[in-house]
Amino acid sequence: MGHKGRGAWREPFQHLIFVALLLFLKGSFAQIRYSISEEMKDGAAVGNIAKDLGIDPRTLKERGFRIVSSSRDSLFQIDHNDGILYVKGKIDREEVCERTTVCLINLKTVLENPLEIHYVVVEIVDVNDHAPSFPEREKRLEISESAMPGARYQLQAARDPDGGTNSIQMYKLSSSDHFRIDVKERGEDRKMPFLILQKPLDRESKRNHKLLLTAVDGGRPPKSGTMEITVDVLDINDNMPVFTKDVYSVTLNENSPVGTTVVQVNATDLDDGPNGEVFYTFGNDVDSKLRELFDLDFITGKILVKGNIDFEEQRSYEIDIQASDRGAVPLTADKSVIIKIIDVNDNVPEIDVTSFSSAIPEDSRSGTTVALISVHDLDDGQNAKVSLSLPDETTFKLMPSTQDNIYSLVTKSPLDREGVYEHDIVLVAKDAGEPSLSSLKTIKVIVSDVNDNSPEFLLTPYTFYVAENNIPGESMFSVSALDRDLNENALVSYQICRDCGDDTKYTSALNINSENGMVYALKSFDFETVKTFQFHVLATDSGTPARSSNATVTVFILDQNDNTPLILSPLSSNGSAEGVEEIPRNVNAGHLVAKVRAYDLDVGYNGWLLFALHEVSDHTLFGLDRYTGQIRTLRPFTETDEAKHKLVILVKDNGNVSLSATATVLINLVEPREAFAASDVKGILKDEDENNVTFYLIITLGSVSTLFLISIIVLIIMQCSKSTDYSSKYLQDTNYDGTLCHSIQYRSGDKRYMLVGPRMSIGSTIVPGSNGNTLVVPDRRRRASGET
Repeated sequence: MGHKGRGAWREPFQHLIFVALLLFLKGSFAQIRYSISEEMKDGAAVGNIAKDLGIDPRTLKERGFRIVSSSRDSLFQIDHNDGILYVKGKIDREEVCERTTVCLINLKTVLENPLEIHYVVVEIVDVNDHAPSFPEREKRLEISESAMPGARYQLQAARDPDGGTNSIQMYKLSSSDHFRIDVKERGEDRKMPFLILQKPLDRESKRNHKLLLTAVDGGRPPKSGTMEITVDVLDINDNMPVFTKDVYSVTLNENSPVGTTVVQVNATDLDDGPNGEVFYTFGNDVDSKLRELFDLDFITGKILVKGNIDFEEQRSYEIDIQASDRGAVPLTADKSVIIKIIDVNDNVPEIDVTSFSSAIPEDSRSGTTVALISVHDLDDGQNAKVSLSLPDETTFKLMPSTQDNIYSLVTKSPLDREGVYEHDIVLVAKDAGEPSLSSLKTIKVIVSDVNDNSPEFLLTPYTFYVAENNIPGESMFSVSALDRDLNENALVSYQICRDCGDDTKYTSALNINSENGMVYALKSFDFETVKTFQFHVLATDSGTPARSSNATVTVFILDQNDNTPLILSPLSSNGSAEGVEEIPRNVNAGHLVAKVRAYDLDVGYNGWLLFALHEVSDHTLFGLDRYTGQIRTLRPFTETDEAKHKLVILVKDNGNVSLSATATVLINLVEPREAFAASDVKGILKDEDENNVTFYLIITLGSVSTLFLISIIVLIIMQCSKSTDYSSKYLQDTNYDGTLCHSIQYRSGDKRYMLVGPRMSIGSTIVPGSNGNTLVVPDRRRRASGET
């Protein structure tokens, strides 16, 4: 056996591919490497370890040459006579090294006396001994026939335990006009197949497609595996129902019993499932009368008698039938069914209405003729004698005429259109046959309108709330009145009543749209001037004679936030809201620096002021109380703090649309001595101011009086020197009483002041944001022109 193995080892390229790497590690350790193909026969030689390591084969047995450790030592054995490594049993690479690209088996050999350890690495080279296989032998796919070309459907990839070129290299699809295969690379030795739709599918042409997918590896010769793919084509609704007959024409006896089958229509649909399930309905042109006579079984397509079929009423019927499928978007086919009626002797009396007045005035007197009615029967003899009556009728009655079977329909009691505007009068005609036949006829009598109702307001009185400063010419509110009459008698027009005792001062400032009752203001209202007023609106219809009614309207004026806050302090000499404060550097936290004072002419939330720091040079130094406006230090000053600081205080009210103003406070930090000196000066000045306040008030009043007298003199001179036309150009005040002095009041905190000056009235106000001298004088001329 040893000679046989040794000969096999010497034959190149038959059983062994030898690659040996010999490493000497300090003379006692070495490593060699061999490569063999998997599936080699039992006893095949791997390599001569003794020769490759340079060991005398004669000493192998004495030195106990053996394999001492290996994860796969059972796969190999060593001949102690010649040192050749043989295969022990059949080696399957896929079993030994599952899912490993390079399969290496490490062996550790030992020699004793002296001790030597050598490492042997055996590489198992893959051979193509496995064919690709799919997880499933058969695969079913469902693809809608509406799928567009290019649609991709992922398939399960085949598996091949072999590696490298022996793994799966390609996929092939059996010949198909509708499909092709596409492969996407995924990692090492992995290929994912996708089924690609090339051509649209048609379920009606072919319900399913049989395909064969083949996976081929790269061995020589190559091996392959297959999977059958069945593509079931899912139906879409692309075929409409088709009737089995081109023409449906039948005959039917009149008076056929209800439930009698007239005809059965039938239609088929090539689609599958709900798309091929057909149901039947009447066409859109089938009116309610036909639906009362005939019924249609929507499943079977049977047309059944539902009502009374009368030959004398109609001799034939044409019914449109629709056959629809139950697809998501149903398809429909139409077919007409002609039904011819066969006559039998069953005529009933007929009622004819001639000279019919469809509308009569509601003020018509009793006995007014509404219509002439005649009755007749197509039958003969006793069956043709007809009587006419009005059952359960209290408003109208029948008056027979001198001619047979002719009647007059007249009023029996007064009419009221607002109570009943339309009367359905039922006429019953009955013949004298046995059994007696009768017929009914209903006529409609419409009661026309006369102007007997006055307009009625929806509310009375009306109450409206209008915000001040409204824009002149814009609508404020509307009133509405209804008239129970019709047409012109119900056409209501509106006007403001000028002769109802209301204050003309307010009615002249209003206008109303005569068509829709919308009320407009010709001027802007001021809450501080007027808070409420009342007027009357007159509603008149267009009848003859016209009728009218009036309603009281109460208007409440609502205050608006139309005044900006005014800064009282700080205030510079030129009137701007700016002040300078000097404080020593050694003040503590919480020191009061300054206080901003302001007020607002509005009331409520519109006059509630809040303070905020809009701009500040250092947020850590100063704080502001949002309610009192006090500015205080937040911490002591340090040497690194700037000597000058600027604070911009924002003062805003709490109106819905907040108005605001700003004040600027300049703060200079001074040394304690300078501050003390300045404080002394300010204290002295303050004491002097407090001690001499009366003196300053006297000087101020004297100055104001002097200026006032000078102003009066100048105005008198101007009035005397200018012509009347020139004066009227600037003083067009219709209420001018010849005086030149008027007064004005304003509020500062809790005190009230009165300023006196030329051409000022009590209603004048100081304009916020002005220089403190500007006054707004109410424009009586504009008010007067607006009232006009």
